[in-house]
Amino acid sequence: MQRGIQKEQRDSRGKFKLKSNIRKDIFNIPNLFTLFRVILIPVVAVLITYESPRNGYLAALFFSIASGTDFIDGYLARRLNLITITGKFLDPLADKLMVITSLVMLIPLNRVPAWLVVILLAREFSITVLRALASQEGLVLSAGQEGKAKAALQMVGIVGLLVHYPYEINFVLFKGVIDFHRVGIILVVLSMVFSLLSAFSYFKWFVSEIDKRANT
Repeated sequence: MQRGIQKEQRDSRGKFKLKSNIRKDIFNIPNLFTLFRVILIPVVAVLITYESPRNGYLAALFFSIASGTDFIDGYLARRLNLITITGKFLDPLADKLMVITSLVMLIPLNRVPAWLVVILLAREFSITVLRALASQEGLVLSAGQEGKAKAALQMVGIVGLLVHYPYEINFVLFKGVIDFHRVGIILVVLSMVFSLLSAFSYFKWFVSEIDKRANT
């Protein structure tokens, strides 16, 4: 897998120079969408806590909206040339908080096994540490195809787990009952597989880059 390797700028003392004004950047349009996603996290958490079919649908709706802002803020940041250090920090943080909060709160409801959540959390923690190490070496760990597939499967899978209850579909081309819980579990398990594959790719890439430096 090819990784985009970007060198961070350093000053004369070898330290990173972060060209970012947090107070200004926090209120640019892409970051406002990211902050909106953060605000929706406790809303989803409360709806999960007070379990009912109605709250499950609402939680799934707000989670879907939050997931949608993840694509919007990234698109706007690139389109408007507003890619900032603040955004690079807030965007993945908001994603992780949204996913982790939802999965952890679904454990007591027996909608997702604890071992599955532990594996996903361990993977996220490991990659966070790896990103920090890569940054210290002046490298940027870019998301690969496995990581993107993992994120998409997680988002859709969690929506299924939030809805939870079977839902009858009565369209012209399809009539039947969709078991949202089963669909959600299958997708989250698949996301775990892609999580582990992407983690292996990240670590392999990082070791390869360090070896290249050692041999030059």
